[in-house]
Amino acid sequence: MRKALGLIDRFRRDRRGNIAVIFAISCVPLITAVGCAVDYSNASRIKAKLQSAADAASVAAISQKSAGYIAASLMTTDGTIPAGVTDATNVFNGNVATIPGYAGLSVQASPTPTVTKTGIKLASNVSFTAQVPVTFLKAIGYTTLTVTGSSTSNASLPPYLDFYLTLDVSGSMGLPSTTNEAIRMQAINPDNFVQYPTGCTLACHFAPQKSACTDDSSVTPPTNYPANPPTNANYTQAYSTNSYCMGYSYSRVSQSALSNLLTMASTKTVPKQVPGFPTSMISGLPGSLNTDPKWGLPAVSSCPTAGTDACIQLRLDAVGYAVNQLLTTANSKEIITSQFRIGIYPFILNIDPNYAPLTATINGNPAVSGTINYAAANLATELDTNMDGNLGSGGTHIDNALNSINGLIKTVGDGSSSTKTLPYVFLVTDGAQDPQSKGTPNGGWSGSNHATVLSDPSNSYPNVCTTLKSRGIIVSVLYIPYQTINPVNASFANDEDDAANNNIPNIPPSLQACASPADAGGSYFYTANTPTDIQNSLNAMFNHSLQTAHITN
Repeated sequence: MRKALGLIDRFRRDRRGNIAVIFAISCVPLITAVGCAVDYSNASRIKAKLQSAADAASVAAISQKSAGYIAASLMTTDGTIPAGVTDATNVFNGNVATIPGYAGLSVQASPTPTVTKTGIKLASNVSFTAQVPVTFLKAIGYTTLTVTGSSTSNASLPPYLDFYLTLDVSGSMGLPSTTNEAIRMQAINPDNFVQYPTGCTLACHFAPQKSACTDDSSVTPPTNYPANPPTNANYTQAYSTNSYCMGYSYSRVSQSALSNLLTMASTKTVPKQVPGFPTSMISGLPGSLNTDPKWGLPAVSSCPTAGTDACIQLRLDAVGYAVNQLLTTANSKEIITSQFRIGIYPFILNIDPNYAPLTATINGNPAVSGTINYAAANLATELDTNMDGNLGSGGTHIDNALNSINGLIKTVGDGSSSTKTLPYVFLVTDGAQDPQSKGTPNGGWSGSNHATVLSDPSNSYPNVCTTLKSRGIIVSVLYIPYQTINPVNASFANDEDDAANNNIPNIPPSLQACASPADAGGSYFYTANTPTDIQNSLNAMFNHSLQTAHITN
């Protein structure tokens, strides 16, 4: 007995086997913890894969050219986009099918996609839930781990926009486009030489005979003509032009050929004025400038480049060329068919609503008549010639033009569909509101010839800009600065020159007030002094409209 008690006491005091015992006892929770980590790691791996699939599905459902995106662009109301839901489901399922171990999930992931359209905004959400089977966690009563997640994406539809290009084609827009072009015009233009002996820069635009230009009807070169032209107030020309204004016609022909014709010597066989025309041509002017069988000069209908020998570029040439560049820009940025509609509405006393009305076909050839591109390229042909009864003549009635544009815009949408287009009015002008008018053709004058500004309360529609903006129409203004008349002829037309010059400081604030308030895209009031400025400004106005449409919808 004593021996047995000794063995027990020895066992009690001997600690050499504690580590093994403690390790054996600890194995159960250690193995359970490691197993849990393995199970959780596997579940996390699968969740990450599922999350990636959800991310891809939510983006794909509203990406450009996706079925959902195209379907949304054709919707005329807000709501769910079934094609986007289907697309999201298919993309999610296609991605998760490649996940290792996915087929063995006790409850496979079930996506719950939602794809909606609100205005031009698209939103997609893809959520998922899956049951991942476990191995080690079964020891503590778990058979699966639940993983969940979601992904949200947003996009904007391309806005449907209408652009009403309201273009000033009054006489002052027939000025040369640059200083150098003005110098070329002054050097060669015979019009109004008596009143403006330093050279007339306005391409005297009234087409009827004796409408704005008269001469002494001499067909025999007078002595020292035109160094000593007639000073009678009834005469205007530097030499005989059959009492027609020639400035516009001169701007359409080769300048070197014209100079050679006007300065060539007079001979017995070809008597002519020097400078001036062969006697045989005078009675046929202005047509004989282009049609005379021996001396006729081919004419161009547009002048896209300043400084070329083929023509003198006028402001309207520069504007028309810039409009064509805008059409090119619009084409390059069109995402869906008929996203943009553009119309060209020249105005003097009235707009011409039929010149190039609103159209979604904006990718025509500028050389092919009937396209809006051709209309833009040939904008200078709309210059006030006192012949177009639809446009009217003699003044610049910006208020009347904008009021007519307001009448053309029947509805104002948010740009979210082709039936809810958002309208923009692009006003391009030198800003001098001239309330006079001249009967066509070659009629009398009426109204004041002293220029005012658009906001003048004496106008027929002094608040027309407010009217447009209050309807939700965005007004963007391009100001091509009115040129100071120099020298001033104070005796001409009740001192019209001084009145025009004194009005110039009033123009910019009036046009700024007409433009829509600045927004995140910047100011809606632009100024352009050169053909390049005009082109850049029109493109900036177009890009501004795209940015604003995305921000506000």
